[in-house]
Amino acid sequence: MATTRTLLTPLAWVWTYATARRITRGRPMDPGVPVICVGNVTLGGAGKTPVVRAIVALLRARGLTPHILCRGHGGRLTGPVRVDPAVHTAAAVGDEALMMAGDAPVWVARDRAAGARAAAADGAQVIVMDDGHQNPSVAKTLSLVVVDGETRDEEWPFGDGAVFPAGPMREPLKAGLARADAVVLLLPADLAAPDGELLALFAGKPVLIARLEPADPPPPGPQIAFAGIGKPWKMERALKAAGCDLVDFAPLADHAPIAEATLRFLADRAAALGAGLVTSEKDWARLPPAWRQRVVAWPVWARFEDEGAVWGLIERPL
Repeated sequence: MATTRTLLTPLAWVWTYATARRITRGRPMDPGVPVICVGNVTLGGAGKTPVVRAIVALLRARGLTPHILCRGHGGRLTGPVRVDPAVHTAAAVGDEALMMAGDAPVWVARDRAAGARAAAADGAQVIVMDDGHQNPSVAKTLSLVVVDGETRDEEWPFGDGAVFPAGPMREPLKAGLARADAVVLLLPADLAAPDGELLALFAGKPVLIARLEPADPPPPGPQIAFAGIGKPWKMERALKAAGCDLVDFAPLADHAPIAEATLRFLADRAAALGAGLVTSEKDWARLPPAWRQRVVAWPVWARFEDEGAVWGLIERPL
């Protein structure tokens, strides 16, 4: 009997062809300022947003004015619109856009070219695009592909290399790497350095190691955590590694609104166990205002092991 993956393989061929055709036929628009694209070649949460924030911090430390361009996944506004945390909600612009708005100006735009033009007109000296490696509408000055170095599969970190819907890939690895200038390998703080076998998968591209580290210690005392991120188990693991007294953990759907009934259930369970409630920054951005006083946001940042190497890649095209 044919396996599900075998049955899905013809659809994967169609997806691969359509993606390659769209990229080949694209006519990238130059917004007049450098564009750094932070993308990936797999589906799901590879850690692009923490890398975007780290690059924005690096640019700002060098005296530049970066703007962030994203699609606003989970939000209803199509844009281009500049995110205003005092006005917009996660339901309007998406949780990630709202979270990053404290780092730099953020533009939400389903039409990336229109968003890039708006950011440039608003004074952006550099545009950092969150996702979009497979989007050919904007000319990219530097393309970085983020690889989740923590997730392990049959042939970590790309499964067996099959393309969606037969596998985890957005496009074949060779094709995705061919358009990339470098790979950002994102690892947890306590995971060993990658070995040569893993690095060999990246076809000789420069590899920048980034560590996902907590910006603050976890809250003291017993805690119940919940997370609706691409890979919620990563937050559970990170909290435990940071020394959190984690008594329970609830994985939720990525980007989905958090129902009032779910929050009440978690609060009741926390009260019964004498525990606090903690969640990710992204999930905290989706909480109703009344709940933000009752839940602690636990921020996690990406830190490059060699910032000089990162700046060397960024500085040349700038």
